[in-house]
Amino acid sequence: QVQLVESGGGLVRPGGSLRLFCAASGFTFSDYPMNWFRQAPGKERELVGYITNSGRNTNYADSVKGRFTISRDNAKNTVYLQMNSLKLEDTAVYYCSTTVGSRNRRYWGQGTQVTVSS
Repeated sequence: QVQLVESGGGLVRPGGSLRLFCAASGFTFSDYPMNWFRQAPGKERELVGYITNSGRNTNYADSVKGRFTISRDNAKNTVYLQMNSLKLEDTAVYYCSTTVGSRNRRYWGQGTQVTVSS
């Protein structure tokens, strides 16, 4: 059974940093790219970025490029989201996600709240 569990969220001041974690289980983690999404209050869920299965390639939304970094440790079945220079508008629930299987079913974690506030 595919499980994704995020952690690391919290309250941070503008300009601060947070590192989010996503622990994966129930599938061969190293075979699949991983995504981070976020959803702010009253807004649609948006893609923050993704990382290929090897970890060699990443891509980011323009709104976070240069501030956020996605990495992964395939030995630990964990993907990370390092968030620096946080802004008020980064406040959202952050989700890790992937698609697994022949039908490309998308799986989501439960999300972790990030609040940027002075």
